[in-house]
Amino acid sequence: MQIYPAIDIQRGRAAHLDPVTIAEQYRADGATWLHVVDMDRAYETGGDNTAQIRSITRLGGVSVQLGGLLRTPEQVRHGVETGATRVVLATAALVDPALLTSLIEKAGAAQIAVAIEVRAGRPVLRGSDRRVQEDVIQLAARARDAGIRTIVYRDTERDGTLGGLDTAGAARLLSSGAEVIVAGGGASLDDLRAARRLRLDGVIIGRALHEGRFTLREAIECSRS
Repeated sequence: MQIYPAIDIQRGRAAHLDPVTIAEQYRADGATWLHVVDMDRAYETGGDNTAQIRSITRLGGVSVQLGGLLRTPEQVRHGVETGATRVVLATAALVDPALLTSLIEKAGAAQIAVAIEVRAGRPVLRGSDRRVQEDVIQLAARARDAGIRTIVYRDTERDGTLGGLDTAGAARLLSSGAEVIVAGGGASLDDLRAARRLRLDGVIIGRALHEGRFTLREAIECSRS
């Protein structure tokens, strides 16, 4: 199981620190993947974090999964151009087959993951009141049929709460044949153990690391044993 330490970048900073320094520390602590989120792009603040993201992707020895509500061809192209190993499409891409096709054309399915964000187990579109007709299984099947191999399952109600991961919800998507990464609410090494027992492929952790609930080295060791 892969551990993805998260780095949320807003106005060039990450938790009031230099994001590149954080990335270097995570790499030194054994990370082989980083989950980098461009918060300014996600919330359309007008901030530009391109320089910081490119510096992280050029570190070497670590791969970058880039998110930030990527839902237009231009955003996907920009993500690829920063050097990200993989870009994460917003859930909105999955509910619009034509949009999904156009986004895949920009990067290729192998370089794309897609987020399935949920509330109370139902897919939701962040920043929109539009109701998603499909359930999570149907969306995962659409991703699979499009050739996408990685799904990021995020419970928006748990995100940032340290309330525990929805590992059971994420595990439902394994039947699609995709690699499933769970995010939102990870608080303890027991959360990681639960994800590993269910054979999830990865866990994104952010606040728990920042608050010292456990170290990245401990998380990586837990993911292997």
